[in-house]
Amino acid sequence: RFAVSVGYWKDPYIQYFVRQAKERKAPEINRGKLARYYARVHGVSYLIKAFLKKTECNCQIVNLGAGMDTLFWRLKDENLLPRKYFEVDFPMIVARKIHNIKSKPPLSKPIMESHSGDSLLIDSHSLDSSRYSIVGADLRFSSDLEEKLKKHNLDIHLPTLLVAECVLVYMTPQQSANLLKWAASTFPVAMFINYEQVNMTDRFGQIMIENLQRRQCNLAGVEVCRSLDSQRERLLLNGWETARAIDMMKVYSFLPQADVKRIEGLEFLDEKELFEQLMQHYCICWASKDSSNL
Repeated sequence: RFAVSVGYWKDPYIQYFVRQAKERKAPEINRGKLARYYARVHGVSYLIKAFLKKTECNCQIVNLGAGMDTLFWRLKDENLLPRKYFEVDFPMIVARKIHNIKSKPPLSKPIMESHSGDSLLIDSHSLDSSRYSIVGADLRFSSDLEEKLKKHNLDIHLPTLLVAECVLVYMTPQQSANLLKWAASTFPVAMFINYEQVNMTDRFGQIMIENLQRRQCNLAGVEVCRSLDSQRERLLLNGWETARAIDMMKVYSFLPQADVKRIEGLEFLDEKELFEQLMQHYCICWASKDSSNL
């Protein structure tokens, strides 16, 4: 929300989910973090749009651990909605999101506009329209997840894009392996995008882990975040045919340089080294399974 308010990228919907924070963070945390968010948003969005174009939007997206994400509304504005867009998160998070949607017309109106057919289902823990569904489920139990998604008309024969941003790292390696295996074995044509930490065994990574532990935040799956290789291997070992992984510094260097210059002018940062270290400790990985040769 803060990054959007100072102009890193445009998101007219985030304001309906998150209140503006009063205090400003220290500049070095600010710029480093905000530029990382900027690279994450653009990097993930680039892959999502590539998938939508390849499939001509004749596909479905499953956003795992979606939280207060606004991607559905942004894709609708760009006329890039897939046939169906699913979000999954804990029931408590889902309840909060649905409450916001129900009480704010700029959020509920686009759902109604894209809906067709039978009546729209909305209760405190799930929302189901013809183009958008929010499902309350625990990603650690994939059989329960599949059952709930199918109730909301998941079509396993459609090309499917699964997105997980800072989600798998909170699950044990076995739990995330089960989820990846389930996705790879369920959909004949699919892509998985994962954004999370990497290079976590060096000193910088250890300090990140300690800082999070001090805030009672345990990264249960951090051992898979050893390197770009370990991130790729995890995907390949769990049934995906191809897998790639790049750190966020690389992603940042791929972004349109005119826009990068613009955002670098938003807030001053002379701690370039710290910023680069931070960016080298996050990555985007993507894997595919492609029986249709898309």
